[in-house]
Amino acid sequence: MSTVNFAVADSVTLLRRNVKNQLRYPTTTISIIGIPVLFLLLFVYVFGGVLGTGVGPSGGRAEYVNYVLPGLIIMTAATGMLGTAVSTSVDMTEGIIARFKTMAIFRPSILIARVISSVVQTLASMAFVFAVAWLMGFEPSASPVEWLAALGLLAGISFALTWLGVAFGLAAKTLDAASNAPFPLILLPFVGSGVVPTDTMPTGLRWFAEYQPFTPVIETLRGLLMGTEIGNSGWIATAWILAIAILGFFWAMAHFNKDRTH
Repeated sequence: MSTVNFAVADSVTLLRRNVKNQLRYPTTTISIIGIPVLFLLLFVYVFGGVLGTGVGPSGGRAEYVNYVLPGLIIMTAATGMLGTAVSTSVDMTEGIIARFKTMAIFRPSILIARVISSVVQTLASMAFVFAVAWLMGFEPSASPVEWLAALGLLAGISFALTWLGVAFGLAAKTLDAASNAPFPLILLPFVGSGVVPTDTMPTGLRWFAEYQPFTPVIETLRGLLMGTEIGNSGWIATAWILAIAILGFFWAMAHFNKDRTH
């Protein structure tokens, strides 16, 4: 068997292990889905009547669910990163990653399997949030090509944040640290265009909201799904996704290759 075949076989085996763990312990998946769905219900049914008047000509809850969903979908990606950090930290604290390193396997397959399983889990969670939004009246106007572009964008941001989550999990010394460190990123869509337009914010907050990484991703997704103006947000979102993926990859590899025997 060639080296490539060994690498693929090891990655598939570890991927199967991760998927079984996700199915055996569904708490993480429920959390990834539950937090965005809770905020979706809260913002649409409690605040949507008021907030909807500021986001479109017709206003109301029907208008607001179309506006707020892209922000909560990106929040789902950030919540998936938190789940990745926790799962990776559990493997580190229980010593299974150290055990894998001593075995005659393709070592990068440990991280490859983790990233693939987490991205699939996050995309499945996003699909569930989309389904709930549809039941609440979400009406996208995207063409099939725009849906494909939206799927590519969501896969890209999920991939980038997953690598960052792996890095958090490898770098954290305790499970509590791994679960707390990524939490501010879950709330970042709220300090952007996820809940209300940035031009309604005070000057200083508006500047931060317009230049933080999630806002161009949200605006691009909203433009693809609802036909709103995208402008240069697509290019800026792509740059942020690449930057986060590269940062997460090299940070994760630095801790993965670190000798922890001392």
